[in-house]
Amino acid sequence: MVKELSEMTLEELWELFPIILKEYNADYPKWYEIEKDNLLENFNDGIIVRINHIGSTAVSGIISKPTIDILMEISRDSNIAQIEDKLKSMQWNLMNSSETPSFRQTYNKGYTKYGFEEKVYHLHVRYVDDWSELYFRDYLIEHKEVAGEYVDLKMKLKDKYEHNRDAYTNEKAAFVDKYSKIAKVEYGNRYKLEINAISF
Repeated sequence: MVKELSEMTLEELWELFPIILKEYNADYPKWYEIEKDNLLENFNDGIIVRINHIGSTAVSGIISKPTIDILMEISRDSNIAQIEDKLKSMQWNLMNSSETPSFRQTYNKGYTKYGFEEKVYHLHVRYVDDWSELYFRDYLIEHKEVAGEYVDLKMKLKDKYEHNRDAYTNEKAAFVDKYSKIAKVEYGNRYKLEINAISF
């Protein structure tokens, strides 16, 4: 009998869901739009302040994990318990939740006890802020040579940490942090929003 995901050890989960890197899929933007529209339809009461496609699948043409990362920024007076309940009813699975140093929750879709489905999503729920992921995405889009360096790094790390997601992510951190800071200097306050501003 195949174990449920909730019954598996971290090592078993990493074995079932290894780091996979694939060529860019032109359907990624469509997959993002489907889930974005679904989220906006279900949270039509002003909770969502801004929603964006982030991560490497948001950068056309580069090799990446075939996972659509969505950053859903919410107002600071949101009822978190209600958001959790609504997302669970929409078949989102809560992966992790933290309050420090800032509120963050990550949900997923597309993980099964038999492995990945065709479409895999991560939903990052946070209070609205000037998030580095938005700047890093834009920088890769506008600086192809840096995007190429990032792909080379990921390919090396995939070979080393195929079954260790934490190590794979941690080893990328210095590169991501470096170019996020450069991007924030270059772009200024591109993503700094007034609390009442809405951007989809």
